[in-house]
Amino acid sequence: MSETVELAGQASGTGPALVMLHGLYGSGNNWRGIARQFEKSHRTLLPDLRNHGHSPTHPDMDYRQMAADVLALLDREGIDQASLVGHSMGGKVAMALALTAPQRVEHLLVVDIAPMAYDHSAEHGRIIQAMREVNLGAVRSREDADAALSETIPHAAVRQFLLTNLQREGGHWQWRIPLDILADQLPVIQGWPTGLDTFSDAPVEFIHGEASGYVDDRGRAAISRHFPDATVLSYAGVGHWVHAEDPKRFSTDLHTFLSDNNNP
Repeated sequence: MSETVELAGQASGTGPALVMLHGLYGSGNNWRGIARQFEKSHRTLLPDLRNHGHSPTHPDMDYRQMAADVLALLDREGIDQASLVGHSMGGKVAMALALTAPQRVEHLLVVDIAPMAYDHSAEHGRIIQAMREVNLGAVRSREDADAALSETIPHAAVRQFLLTNLQREGGHWQWRIPLDILADQLPVIQGWPTGLDTFSDAPVEFIHGEASGYVDDRGRAAISRHFPDATVLSYAGVGHWVHAEDPKRFSTDLHTFLSDNNNP
């Protein structure tokens, strides 16, 4: 097994630990708006997963290893047990952690992903290639980069999300995420590890957007295999970014879920 990396991120608040894990191309800061609402009752940790945000790069994005990164973070912070919330890729990391170290999980809430392999390689390959093709030497502002991306990526919200990874260093613009590694590891990121069993040691909830298609009948079957006691909530008219598209309902549901301190 390869070594863990020391994750960067933010921490605030006091109380039981609440760790919130972001998705592909994101960072811990994606959860900042939601996390603020829990700082009075929880110690919130918003790590940047490996190859994202300000965390180190690493050529291996196996979910067992990414879960080990989060466990190492908990150890450094002196946290024996935490509630985990994860969106998309971060949801897979959270599930892998629960399935490999169940004693460390107090609650598990997974947002718009199931424990199974997906095939969105065409979409993500196009996104990564579009980012690679931006002539950073000619970029003078974020507006320049946005215009370059718009030739391939028509949705402004997607471009603005991707542009959170554009940073200026030494007078030059550069992507802070390693696009070559992400391209190489797409099959791993979209996949799901074999050999993982079931988890029923703590409350588990899945929240998904009905408009996203990430949790269909096949996804529900996969959830039942690995998390037989899980509750599944569907948000009508909501897509993949559940917590961004309906933050009020999501925060309410998360608060209710975390208030349940009884194991199933």
